[in-house]
This record gives sequence, structure tokens and C-alpha cells, in this order.
Amino acid sequence: MMSGWINLMNTPPTSSEFTIPLRYETDRRSPVRWIWSHTIQQWWLIVIVLLGAFGNAALAAVAPMLTGQAFNTVLQDPSQTQELLRLALLIGGSQVIRGILQFGRNFGSEVMAQRMEKNIRNELYSSLLGKSMTFHSLQPVGDTMARATNDVREVNFLFSPGLNMVIGSFLFLLMPIALAGKYHPSLIIIPLVFLILYVVALTGYLKVLHPITDAVRETFGKLNSRLAEALDGIEIVKASAQEDEEVSRFKTNARRFRDASVRQGDVEARFIPLMLYGIALALGLLHALLLFRQGLLNIGDVVGYFGLLMMLDFPTFASLRAYSQVSSGLAGARRILDLINRETDLDQNAAGYHGSMKGEVEFRDVSFRYSPDDDEGSIQHVSFVLHSGQTVAVVGQTGSGKTTLARLVNRTYDVTGGTVSVDGRNVCDWNLETLRRSISIIEQDIFLFSRTIAENISFGRPGATREEITAAAQAAQADEFINELPEGYETVIGERGVTLSGGQRQRLALARAFLTDPRILILDDSTSAIDSATEDH
Repeated sequence: MMSGWINLMNTPPTSSEFTIPLRYETDRRSPVRWIWSHTIQQWWLIVIVLLGAFGNAALAAVAPMLTGQAFNTVLQDPSQTQELLRLALLIGGSQVIRGILQFGRNFGSEVMAQRMEKNIRNELYSSLLGKSMTFHSLQPVGDTMARATNDVREVNFLFSPGLNMVIGSFLFLLMPIALAGKYHPSLIIIPLVFLILYVVALTGYLKVLHPITDAVRETFGKLNSRLAEALDGIEIVKASAQEDEEVSRFKTNARRFRDASVRQGDVEARFIPLMLYGIALALGLLHALLLFRQGLLNIGDVVGYFGLLMMLDFPTFASLRAYSQVSSGLAGARRILDLINRETDLDQNAAGYHGSMKGEVEFRDVSFRYSPDDDEGSIQHVSFVLHSGQTVAVVGQTGSGKTTLARLVNRTYDVTGGTVSVDGRNVCDWNLETLRRSISIIEQDIFLFSRTIAENISFGRPGATREEITAAAQAAQADEFINELPEGYETVIGERGVTLSGGQRQRLALARAFLTDPRILILDDSTSAIDSATEDH
């Protein structure tokens, strides 16, 4: 469990089935605000990055200016080795210090990026756990995984190398403007005009790039969603001999992702500042030589000024990658924030009733529909009372709403009409965690985790002793087949329990339910794969 708390700033709280305390508040009104609210928590790293970037740029400007002085020294008196040695030591020392500052900038931005990725993953995962089943039923798992992995990684790259190079390149743009006037005031013109045209070109570039990077992230999500769906249903794909069709569908999605990526590459290839840089060098050198011809500059000044102009190399070439990375990171942040802000239908009701449960259930004129478009509804006007200790069977045709009825008791879904009460209290008035801890639902389609058998049985009670786990397994008629496995209760089963038979999976699910000692036990055709003799036991 993580420490602290995470809330929304200046926005109403979003309802949630479940919350995990995190360390600080975030502003979820826009991707930029959200990223900044995470970033400001690392303020000391921001200071390191800014100091390192400024020092790196300033000392990078020192080298060409000292080189210009060395040229003048040699031209005036080649025998002045003492002065040349002094200049060489100054250049060498300044670049050593520059290397240290550059290391601090890169290290600070990388640490910030990794910490951001960790914190964003925590926030996204806790948000996903808090979403209702309605959300998870409609949201493709593959797309969610793409956002939780690849999009979060893109936010990491937004900081390093993205913003790291953006900050560094911006300061490299300013140095020629700040220092060129040392040689002659008019020499400021070329770097200043370059900066203005650079900003104009970059604004247009980002405007075109923004929707394309969004499309790249979206098509990747769809590609991943289709892949996850095919792998999840691989048994049906093989049984139906539909491999070729699935490959064809996957190729279609892969082609869309490729096309979006190619469009991004096409925009990046037409990055105008690359041309502006060459023009700026040519015009700047021409201007300096004209001043030299007029006797307003010496050779060392021309060399120093041209060296300052060459500092524009870094922002020109680095920004091609940096701003694309920033745009992709913002697109990823937008998709992550879309998931986090997506409305959920249920509230955990942390202040709700926490008392013990007896187990009396009452449905009073209950109606439910999965969507507003469902005119008839899955359940209509159902009323009944189940007393504590009573065993009741609900029978009906397939699709008549038996499973839906069961899911209304523990608020997997909320009713759209009427009320469901437990012990005389509306289930909405219960604390959701207390309500669900006292209710166990075992369905026909059993889900088991890729963990040991003991861990699967004790999932609802992580602190259960081995004796308690064994007793629950014996009650579920599972102890015998468990002991026949190579490592007994420590046997690791495959994902979703695929290494076990249907009957074995159902018995483990029963053991899991028995171990929690629920006040209400709901069996939704949970013995369909178990032989009749074992079922009687």
C-alpha cells in the first residue's frame, strides 16, 4: 500500500469503487496541467536540469570566443606560447565543467522521467481498479494495456530526451543573441531573425504534428487491442481454423499504424528549421566578413562569431526529435488521462455502513438494464426476500437475467429501478468493501491467477494459514487432486488456470469462497463441470 493521498485539484471528485492512497494531488483538467502537477513534485530535479542546461549552454559559448582570441594571439605574435597555453587551459577547463553540468542535466531529466513514469503508472492502475464493471465491459483490454504500457512510456520519453533537449536547445538559441553584440551590435540581427523564423516554423510544425501523433497512439491502441483479443480467444481461433482471417485482420491494423507512423515521418522530414540553419550560417559569415573588410572586426572576432552561430546546430537538429517526442508524450498523456477521467457508475461509499452482516436479502421492485437503449431491460420489477441461513435456487431460461440478478447483490452493477437491501439496508448505503467482503459469488466461468494453488485459494484472505487453506480445499473436494500435483499446494498453475480441468478450477473457486467464510454465498452454475457425486459432497 502506497502512502499519502491523490485527489483532483479544482475539479469535483470522481466516483470510484476503490481508491489507493498515493502521495500527492494531481490536476486532471488537461494533459499539460496533469503532467505539470506531477512534475512540480520533483522541483529539486527541475532546478538541477535548469542549472545544468544554462551552464552547459554558457560554457559551450565560451569555447568559440576563446578560440577567436587564440587566433588573434597567433596572428599578432606567434611566439606568445604562454598566452596560448592559458587560453588552451581555459578552454579545456571550461569544457570539463561543461561536461559535468551536462551530466547533471541529463541525469536529472532521466531521474525525473523514471519517477514520473512510476507515479503515473500507480495513478492509472489505482484508477483502473476503481472503475466499475460497466467501464471494464466496454473498454477493450488490449487498448487499456497499450495505454498503461506504451503510452506511459511515451510520457517518460517526453521528459527524457524530449524536454531535456527542448530546454537545452532553447538556451543554445539565446547564447548567440546575448553574446554576438560583444563583437558588433549589428551581428545580433542574424541569430535574432533565425530565432523568430524558428519559432514561427516550429509553431506550424507542431500544429500539423499534433493530430498525427494522436493518430499514431490511437492506431497502436487498436492494434494492441486486436492482438490481445485474438490471443485471449486463441482456442476458438484454432478450433475454427480462422488463423488466416485473424492474420488478415491484424495486418489491416498493422498497416493503419504503419501509415500513421509514415505520415509522422513525412512531417518530420519537412522540418523547415534545417534549411533556416544553413541560410543563417551563410548570411552570418557573409555579414561578419563584410564588417571585417570595413575594419570593424578582426579575424578572431569573425572566428568567435561564427563559432557562436554554429551553436544553432544543436537546437536545429535536436528539436527535430525533441518536439516529436514531446508531441507523442502529450498524445500519450491525453489517452491516459482519458481513462483516468472516464466516469464510473459506482462509488465505494467510504463513509457507508461498516457493521457485520447477517445475510438477509430483499429485492423490492427491482429493474435493471445494461444500457439506456435496452428498452425492455434485463430485469423488470423483481421482488423477493431471502432470510439469513436460507438456501434458494433461482431457475430460468438462458438469458433470463439470473447472473445479472446475482451481480446486483454485491453492486457489481447498480439497479436502474427499485432497491436491493441487505439486512434491511440499501446496498448503496453499505461501505462497498465491507459489502463485498461478506459476499462470495462463484460463476461458471472461473478465473484463476497464474500463481500457486495456495495463493489462488487465499486470494480473498492473503493472511490465511496453510491449515485454513487446506480445510477450505477439503470442504470443496479439491484437496485430493491438489496433493496429486507435483508440488501440491505450491504448484503454479497457468494463466486463467488453463493447466487444470474445468471441474478442478471450479473446486478451487469454491475453496476460495469457503475460506472467506461469506455471509452470503452465490453459486452461479458453479458446479457445471463437476461430476454429480462430487457435487453432492
